[in-house]
Amino acid sequence: MKRFLFVIVGLFILMAGFLGLRFGSALTQEGNPIPILISIAKLETSGHDFEMFSSNDNSYRYVSENKSSDVVKKFMSEKGWEFKEQMGSGLVFEKDQKVTIVGTRLFSKHYFLWDVPIEIF
Repeated sequence: MKRFLFVIVGLFILMAGFLGLRFGSALTQEGNPIPILISIAKLETSGHDFEMFSSNDNSYRYVSENKSSDVVKKFMSEKGWEFKEQMGSGLVFEKDQKVTIVGTRLFSKHYFLWDVPIEIF
């Protein structure tokens, strides 16, 4: 029984260490990191390019692997929006004389977060 408990505690410590090394200070930058970490786990196991992790009255929030912003551009083009330019960490899109900006930011060196305004849907 003690050996089983020792194994469980050891696995828990290894998992906590892995999360600390993989995400570091990113765990505290967005408030509660649990929804983001769950979405990252879904992202890794599903093979999708992005996963939504939250929404509010103004925007939907997604997480993607930090390969390029082409995921955001593809997502927006599927909704009928045309990419115009990048302004800092914001990507500017246009559709029917309307302009919207999708904000992006790094969560860790492996993942980035992006906010899509609710008005595009």
